Amino acid sequence: MDGNGRWAESRGLPRIAGHREGARRVRGVVEECARLGVQALTLYSFSSENWKRPEDEVTALMELARHHLQLERQMMLANDVRFRRIGRREGLPAPVLAELDRTEDETSRCRGMTLCLAMNYGARQEMVDAVRALAQRVRRGELGPTDIDEDAISGALDTRGLPDPDLLIRTAGERRLSNFLLWQLSYAELHVTDVLWPEFREAELRAALDDFGARQRTYGGLPRGVPAP
Repeated sequence: MDGNGRWAESRGLPRIAGHREGARRVRGVVEECARLGVQALTLYSFSSENWKRPEDEVTALMELARHHLQLERQMMLANDVRFRRIGRREGLPAPVLAELDRTEDETSRCRGMTLCLAMNYGARQEMVDAVRALAQRVRRGELGPTDIDEDAISGALDTRGLPDPDLLIRTAGERRLSNFLLWQLSYAELHVTDVLWPEFREAELRAALDDFGARQRTYGGLPRGVPAP
């Protein structure tokens, strides 16, 4: 969800004003995805690299996360949305962890879309943690080295049980993966828009889905209708 800071700076506002406006955009996107039948939506909220930002900005982002978790729980329940967190718990403030845990618990019986919030998340860290977990299972004799396959690795990641993403949307013209779901995005389609996240509305979401729907996904094979040589 890129472009919050640029949106604020272009208006002569502090960066946190952009983050506040960006947080307000989440509700409409979540509700539209739920209405359209999207199975899972993952929002990259705070990366493991974002701790490098100024302390006052990080503090404000943590408070914003805590506040919006409280604010949006009823919206999730009303839309039958199950909430889930990915990323390391270590380092997150206790009040934020408490709201993350409460939101997961209160929406655990929802059966509609899964809303996954990546907080203190980095894909390389996730893969390191997965490898360590698998190594511990091998050490305990629960798993043999030859049993480690793609399914075993997927099952050790934070996103276990969720489908791999079909579509990655990058706002604000960004064209990189930014250490996000590196394993899971292997076959995802990428959609890049110059729209800044605080200006990303349901119309932009539908445009991204229309773009995705017009593509042929071959997964290394030949497009439909192309004869094999």
